[in-house]
Amino acid sequence: MVQQLKKHGLADPPQNSWRRAVIEKPFGHDLESAQELNRIVHEVFPRDEVFRIDHYLGKETVQNILALRFANTMFEPIWNRSYVDHVQITMAEDIGIGGRAGYYDGIGSARDVIQNHLLQLMALTAIEEPASFHPKALVAEKLKVLSAVKLPEDLGKHTVRGQYAAGWQGGEEVVGYLDEDGINPTSKTDTYAAIKLEINNRRWAGVPFYLRTGKRLGRRVTEIAVVFQRAPYLPFDSYATEELGQNALVIRVQPDEGVTVRFGSKVPGTSFEVRDVTMDFAYGESFTESSPEAYERLILDVLLGDANLFPRHQEVELSWEILDPIEKYWDTHGKPAQYPAGGWGPVEADEMLARDGRSWRRP
Repeated sequence: MVQQLKKHGLADPPQNSWRRAVIEKPFGHDLESAQELNRIVHEVFPRDEVFRIDHYLGKETVQNILALRFANTMFEPIWNRSYVDHVQITMAEDIGIGGRAGYYDGIGSARDVIQNHLLQLMALTAIEEPASFHPKALVAEKLKVLSAVKLPEDLGKHTVRGQYAAGWQGGEEVVGYLDEDGINPTSKTDTYAAIKLEINNRRWAGVPFYLRTGKRLGRRVTEIAVVFQRAPYLPFDSYATEELGQNALVIRVQPDEGVTVRFGSKVPGTSFEVRDVTMDFAYGESFTESSPEAYERLILDVLLGDANLFPRHQEVELSWEILDPIEKYWDTHGKPAQYPAGGWGPVEADEMLARDGRSWRRP
């Protein structure tokens, strides 16, 4: 398409004007195809006039990650391996594939969501403070994070793919993925994917990042949970803290946009019992301003030529470098695990975290 635009003179701007290309994700289906697409597009449009659109980066709560971290002094001192136990990034959908069989089959959850949305969320959660919010400065920090990502040595134990089976959702009986219209009954396409990654740098060495996404899960939710280490010493009787978990800061991307902080508090009464409580910030309660839709914000930025919220080609290629080995492993190792519609994924995903002595949050 872009080559035809060039052939017919539609890609060349008249004097004192511009022509820009906006390209929807996923950009390619692996590293090789992404590099080829980058080459073709860059032959037609200057690099600064190419906008790879990831609508998640236009969400207010995603942009708020940077405000939360760098506009406050209380979080940054503990935003590192000395205090953080692990990070969970979840994008769950309660719907099936709908009428998207032609697109979805052969692509799957990992390519459709992890390669772009979730790796971008991880990068923003993990980056160092940029020198400014100029696109080049922000991209430079995200590239450092993506370049430092380390895959698990045993992909069989620390990655999981699944397919939803028949079940009940929203009071209705729904069919499994292989019984959806237009789906090959022998398809190995994943409708659920969970992976464990680490970031080899001074801030995050040894802290696992667990990324998961899936369709036909318990409810629609996207969140980033930064789970902190347990206190090194508790001067309480063991029975007093039986219901006390780990502190956590949870950024709710959608649908209930906001931030929750979980911490321990004494239960009222004569006995000394400590239990988890939450402190909650909700966008809808704190601000009267309406948030623009993600695509509204991003398309306006295209018109203004502001590339701050758009992944550059290096980010896209590094993301495929992370995902490609996992996809290649899955292609040669059995079939996706089955999980019932309306649940929270295959038991293999729970076992993946249990091996590390952890468990998934229930959003």
